[in-house]
Amino acid sequence: MSGMRFGKVILMSEYLKIFVSFFKVGLFTFGGGAAMVPFFRKELIEKHKYITEQELMDYYALGQCTPGIIAVNVATFTGYKIKGIYGACLATLAIILPSLIVILSLAGILQILTGNSIVSHVFSGIRLGVVALIFNEVFKLYQKNVISKYQKVIFLGAVLLLFTFHISPVSAILLASCVGLIKYFREQVK
Repeated sequence: MSGMRFGKVILMSEYLKIFVSFFKVGLFTFGGGAAMVPFFRKELIEKHKYITEQELMDYYALGQCTPGIIAVNVATFTGYKIKGIYGACLATLAIILPSLIVILSLAGILQILTGNSIVSHVFSGIRLGVVALIFNEVFKLYQKNVISKYQKVIFLGAVLLLFTFHISPVSAILLASCVGLIKYFREQVK
């Protein structure tokens, strides 16, 4: 009986660890999905080794293609990998809970804050910091994933389509994945 109780304690501590990890990411991240990648990397890859760098990028790409908030999708995919459906539900709840608490807390004083010039300047600084975080993450992603000539062509094609023709990010990802499939099938024929 005590062995069973010990097993439940270990299981509960694993679930608590998952909850705390995703709660911290949700609590300390401003700016949405792309800005969360460095926090995901630190907490999920470096600290707890829940997933690999490649899995994070795969989950992030899937999160871009599926409905909803990217960071929540990544949390759900990661939680599912760690502890199945319970892990997915727990990670999802944990990542949205800090925002929910802050939004509910600020809802009453939002009208007062929006007109305050000090608050406006603070948020302006926060936005610039988030841009720097995103730029840093994009640079790291480029260095790790755009290595071969083939990858550089896909990357440049996607950038061209996004910035020149203003196609949606989902369309760019789908087109890039189609090019990857074409390359795969061409290699299989050889």
